[in-house]
Order: sequence, then C-alpha cells, then structure tokens
Amino acid sequence: MTTRPRDGVRRVVTGWRRMAASTPAGRDRHVDLIRAVAIAAVVTGHWLVVYVTWGPSGPTGRSILELVPWTHPLTWIFQVMPLFFLVGGFANAASLTSHLARGGNRTGWALARAARLVQPTTVLLCGLAAGAFAARTLGAPPAPVGTAVWLASIPLWFLVAYIAVVFLTPFMHALHRRAGLAVPAVLTILVGADDVARLGFGVPYVGPANYLLAWLAVHQLGFAVQDGRLPSRRAVTVPLALAGLAALVLLTVAGPYPVSMVGTGGERTQNTAPPTLALLALATAQTGVALSLRPWAERWLRRPGPWTAVVAVNSVIMTLFLWHMTAVVAAVPLLYGTGLLPPAAPGSPLWLVLRLPWLACLAVLLAVLVAVFGRFERRASRRSRAERVEGTPAAVLTAAGAAAVVAGLLGVALAGPADHGPTGLPWGVLVTYLSGAAVLALMRRRGHPASSP
Repeated sequence: MTTRPRDGVRRVVTGWRRMAASTPAGRDRHVDLIRAVAIAAVVTGHWLVVYVTWGPSGPTGRSILELVPWTHPLTWIFQVMPLFFLVGGFANAASLTSHLARGGNRTGWALARAARLVQPTTVLLCGLAAGAFAARTLGAPPAPVGTAVWLASIPLWFLVAYIAVVFLTPFMHALHRRAGLAVPAVLTILVGADDVARLGFGVPYVGPANYLLAWLAVHQLGFAVQDGRLPSRRAVTVPLALAGLAALVLLTVAGPYPVSMVGTGGERTQNTAPPTLALLALATAQTGVALSLRPWAERWLRRPGPWTAVVAVNSVIMTLFLWHMTAVVAAVPLLYGTGLLPPAAPGSPLWLVLRLPWLACLAVLLAVLVAVFGRFERRASRRSRAERVEGTPAAVLTAAGAAAVVAGLLGVALAGPADHGPTGLPWGVLVTYLSGAAVLALMRRRGHPASSP
C-alpha cells in the first residue's frame, strides 16, 4: 500500500507538535526564536538580492545592491549573521557546560557539536559534486556548471568561521569565565586596530584576522547572555541597542565605512570581507534589540502554535541554510529560461511586483529540498553524541580533522565561478574537506559514555 504525500506531511507535522509539547520547562525559547527569525531573514535577503537577466548565451546574474543604491540601508535588517553567532555562543556555552557536568570532556563535546554542522554540509558538497558530474555527462557546458556550483555553495562562507569558532569554544569559554565581557571588548579593539592598519595605513595581510576576531567577539556576547553577565533587563538592552545604532550611523553615514552591511562590487571597503568595526556596531544594536524583546517573546512562545513553528524551523535550520541557494540555481532556468518571469529594470515597480512569484517559487523548491535532505540533519542531531574521547593523540587528530574541514570549506568558498572539473569543485579542496570530515567521524566513533562525575 503506497503512502500518499498528504500522509507524510501529516506525520511530519505531528512529529513537530510532539517535539514542541515535550520541550523541557527550562529551555530558553527566545533563543530558538531568534535563530528561526535570523534564518528567515538570511534566506529572504539572499533571494531578494539576486538580479537575473536571460540572454542568448544563458543567464547573467548580479547583486541588486550593485545596481540600486537605495537598497543599501535595507542590509541593516537582512544582515543577521551576528545573531547566528550570538545565539550560537549562547547554545554552545549551555551545551558545553551541560556536557562537562555529565562527565564528558572537551574533545568529545567539540566532535559532537561539529557533527551537526559537518554531516549536513558533507551531504551538500557531495550532492553538488554529483549534480555537476551528471550535468557535465549530459553535455552541459563547463562554465555554467561551475557558476551554478559556486552560487549554490555561497552559504559555506559562513561555515568557515562558525566551525572554527565551535572548535575554539572550550578555550574561549574558559577565558570568558575568567574575564567575562572584557574578552569581547578586547576583541573589538583588535578589530578596530586591524581596520586602522588596513584602511588607514595600507598595511597588507592583516585583514583576514578579522574574519575570526569579529565573529569571536559576537560569540562571546552569547556566552555572557547565557550566564547572565549580559542581562536582558530593558535598562541594559535598550541603551545597548541605541549605542550600537549610534555607532553604526557615525561609522557609516559620517565615517569611512559603507552603509551596506553586505559586500557590493566596486567598493574599496566592505563590511563583511573582512568584518569591520561597523559590522560589530550592527551586532551590538541587534543584540540589544533581540534581548529587549525577550519578555514579549517568552509570553508569545508559550502558545502551542508559534512554538511549534519555531521548533519546526530549528529542526531543519542547517538544511534551510545550506540548500537555499540551490533553490535559486534551480529556479533561474525554470522561471527566466522559459520566460515565465519577464525582464524588468532593477528596482522598478515591476521588478518589485515580480519578487512575489520569485519568492513563492523559491519557497516551493526549498521545501522540496528540505523534504529530501532534512533527514540527514535530523540524523546527525540524533547520532552526534560523543561524551568522552580520551588522549592527546585523539585531541591532535580532532584538531587536524577540524583544520582540514575549515581549509576545505575555505577553498570551496574562494574557488569562484569557474570551470573546476567534472564535479564543479576543485579536486584538492574537496579531498581536503572530505578527509577532514572522515577523521572527525572516526574520532567521534571512538567516543564512549562518560562516567558519573
């Protein structure tokens, strides 16, 4: 007897409701809401920023930010990567503290935590490589295939920094317990010093440090929220939001930084490549706003409907993030190649109206991708536990595996829209990443349950 699609949807919804109903009383639902809102903003923002034209040689894509300057202030709303690092710091601090209290060790925690990121990412990379190989085998030109793989892999930029921050969490959390908010303050000063050296004096090779320093600073704020050193009282959060907003205006409107919080072509300075002091000002403002909304959010999330929706989004949040640009790759030939979406001048009223069917089609395609690939994320979450992994050799191998994963992702992100061979990805970086992922999986299997403390 075959299962109708409606029955499958009903089972999934029932599962979400059960997960929502079984939520522990002490869970911080507000953090889950921030994460869900942030992923919605990231996906929608990326979809809106794409401007596509279709000519005799196929599609051509550009960023709407390059073509319509009035869209730049909107990036203050849609650039929510700081919120991911904020809630990541909160969740990582809570998870690490609980893990150690159960008798687990730091290596085991890092392996278990990274599995939730690495396993779904491995599925994406293997899926893109298989898709590119199939397209090339069927006669697709190499250049468009390489461009499609590059576009679909854009989300990996974020994971380069985030996975590195996860593996640094045990050390940085220990530093937080000793120095508290002084840690993000010092990191912010270092980001500013890097900006001055790079932008003011043209010192080379210092910029890449900010990719780690800036995101570590926001991640440390998450630690402070988790243990109460950064309280959610309005007397603290409202001034924090206002101070961050004032600094952001001064640094961009009156200062040397661009208004756009997303990189645009042709600008000497960009706020995300590498992250700048202006981006940290945005992070400060977003932190204040998010924490100010906690009392309202906690009351609202006690209602079954909203909380079930938040649980549903968080259960597949990595899948949503990893695959949302693949939906764009699929939608471009479907909508523009067939003429279903007519050409429109960027930023014009017609272009704005046509964003609605564009977003609707992408949402349907992403829902299909989540239905197919979301199971790998749920499986990774269930199987990621590795309480203790003992010994210096295990710690060294774990560090080596993490370094290979980060190096591989960085190589994919830097590869650019070019012909990289049959898989659409450079062989060297793909092998580097998969080798690192294999090492981490092997070390995780060596883990064993912790003895009672």
